[in-house]
Amino acid sequence: MYKYKVIATVVEIRGEGRCSYGHRVGDSFEFTRFTPGGLCQYAYDSLRAAVAALLYGGSFPWTDNSEVTTWACPDPERPVIFELRRVPADD
Repeated sequence: MYKYKVIATVVEIRGEGRCSYGHRVGDSFEFTRFTPGGLCQYAYDSLRAAVAALLYGGSFPWTDNSEVTTWACPDPERPVIFELRRVPADD
């Protein structure tokens, strides 16, 4: 069983303020050992490495707090900014 889960929450949409996939500020996705449904494939590909690090207890050397970090999708015109939060997994 996993020790952590990661909650990805849309906190900002830059550019025109709308995501071409339809994500909105406040949308949340829970990562455990499975990929959450409803998440844009491009956003998933962008978040995957960071989520994996967080799921397994990893940290990022550029931040003092690896429990919460931000990551963006690759859309250069309207990047969607996600907050990634590591929380204890439910047993």
